[in-house]
Amino acid sequence: MNLQIGQEAPLFSLPANNGEVVSLEDYRGKHVILYFYPKDMTPGCTTQACDFRDEVENFSALNTVIIGVSPDPVSRHEKFIEKYQLPFILLADEEHQVAEQYGVWKLKKNFGKEYMGIERSTFIIDKDGKLVKEWRKVKVKDHVQEALTFVKDELSE
Repeated sequence: MNLQIGQEAPLFSLPANNGEVVSLEDYRGKHVILYFYPKDMTPGCTTQACDFRDEVENFSALNTVIIGVSPDPVSRHEKFIEKYQLPFILLADEEHQVAEQYGVWKLKKNFGKEYMGIERSTFIIDKDGKLVKEWRKVKVKDHVQEALTFVKDELSE
């Protein structure tokens, strides 16, 4: 799927670490940072999650929620959240349907092996459900600050 800035963000419902099924529609009226990451407990994903954790109050002050999505099961998300005190929900996209909707389920190469997996990506969805910003092939360093700056500069009321 080809996403376009300004279009309605693809809707979805996925199981969350809190035991509920969470839908994007649940967050209408709030801005959403929807970030896709490959795997809980890995170095880059842990750094990224902790960077979001450390800025959650600043995002919250800007009417913005953070939602992480990976193919890991809910049980692994629960351990990840507990270990790093993550104050936002993580969704289990085990069948990678939402990752495919957002175009982040990609062929990857690592040490000569090819496999399908999540391309680290972040999407900002405004309070009306429109896609307003995307980053693909995210480099973790300084990314959360970049997202926070975008929300402050472009979406603050």
